[in-house]
Amino acid sequence: MKIGILMTGHAVPDLIESRGDYDTLFAGLLAGNGFDFVSYDVENGVVPDSPDEADGWLITGSRHGVYEDHPWIAPLEAFIRAVHADGRPMIGVCFGHQIIAQALGGKVVKFPGGWSVGRTEYDIEGRRMAMNAWHQDQVIEAPEGAEVIGSSDFCANAALLYDDRILTIQPHPEFDAHVVDMIIRLRGKGVVPDAQLDAARAALDQPTDAAVFARRMADFFTKGA
Repeated sequence: MKIGILMTGHAVPDLIESRGDYDTLFAGLLAGNGFDFVSYDVENGVVPDSPDEADGWLITGSRHGVYEDHPWIAPLEAFIRAVHADGRPMIGVCFGHQIIAQALGGKVVKFPGGWSVGRTEYDIEGRRMAMNAWHQDQVIEAPEGAEVIGSSDFCANAALLYDDRILTIQPHPEFDAHVVDMIIRLRGKGVVPDAQLDAARAALDQPTDAAVFARRMADFFTKGA
């Protein structure tokens, strides 16, 4: 099964050197399921021509906001709507979660309540799950027809399911402790409050349920919801 990875951003150079870019992180997360991956540099204007270029689609995180004025945002939203109409499975993570919501009629804002950083617990499909987060933007209004399947006290719309065709999640199952530590050091200072960075750093050695959600993602691609 071919999975098209839509790269809406790129990791910091030090992370690329040590672990690879975001597409490599997702390929590692979903390894062992017989997937082949092809990447599209959407941030630099490379958007697929048709949903049938892959059997399933995955949209990555990004340093950008979905509400920002970038020339690739509108073509990406049009592609999301085309995939939704086509029925091929699509998964969105963080920015991917947000841009899918926006493309299908939801609302995303820079959340006035601030940031969620590091290991965070969510209620997802009836299970308490911990994953690493890194975001201030949030989906504050889910699109009509989207089912809220995950939430936390901080993030009401943390995971959404659309007509058994699209699965999206706000935190990052592809971020392990090493990745979070690098982002704290290289992108966090002066952006996220120091107290939150310190708390995230202190929790780096605690386990997450990333592997559990990775299984959910793989099953969604291969079997549907």
